[in-house]
Amino acid sequence: MNLFRFLGDLSHLLAIILLLLKIWKSRSCAGISGKSQVLFAVVFTARYLDLFTNYISLYNTCMKVVYIACSFTTVWMIYSKFKATYDGNHDTFRVEFLVFPTAILAFLVNHDFTPLEILWTFSIYLESVAILPQLFMVSKTGEAETITSHYLFALGVYRTLYLFNWIWRYHFEGFFDLIAIVAGLVQTVLYCDFFYLYITKVLKGKKLSLPA
Repeated sequence: MNLFRFLGDLSHLLAIILLLLKIWKSRSCAGISGKSQVLFAVVFTARYLDLFTNYISLYNTCMKVVYIACSFTTVWMIYSKFKATYDGNHDTFRVEFLVFPTAILAFLVNHDFTPLEILWTFSIYLESVAILPQLFMVSKTGEAETITSHYLFALGVYRTLYLFNWIWRYHFEGFFDLIAIVAGLVQTVLYCDFFYLYITKVLKGKKLSLPA
């Protein structure tokens, strides 16, 4: 554990809490991509199946449980509790174009050809592109609510901090995970345009708007 990873985890947790509070307080999931949230639920489930076989620390175990519980709670809110407010007409990204290629890649490129390792690798690849349905939805509607923008920004910060975490680990521990680093770079790049718009608009009190 280092400062970058800890702050990255906090940023990730903040993003999830912001999203849950937004949905619960507004009693609406308008502007939220259910498809992205389903993908994140798949990511956490596939990644943390070792919860029952590999104990690292209390912190690690608690974070795994929180991520899984929160992701499925979000999916439940979108597709059940507040289903009437879900904007399925704009949440039209073809997620099969993300799931199948990342699954195939996980079989072909992994650290160890075992079920848990392949699932972990699949989760890393899938997480790098899981936000695409949300970004696609924002571009399709042309704008994003401020709280949704904060959620996306916190997710982007989480991934950026994790890149610094990998740099730190390589420099001080000699640890290098090419799969995680490349996937993290891909995910961070996807947020670059959003970062610019967030800083130039949202932080100045303006609504984030994108060309539809």
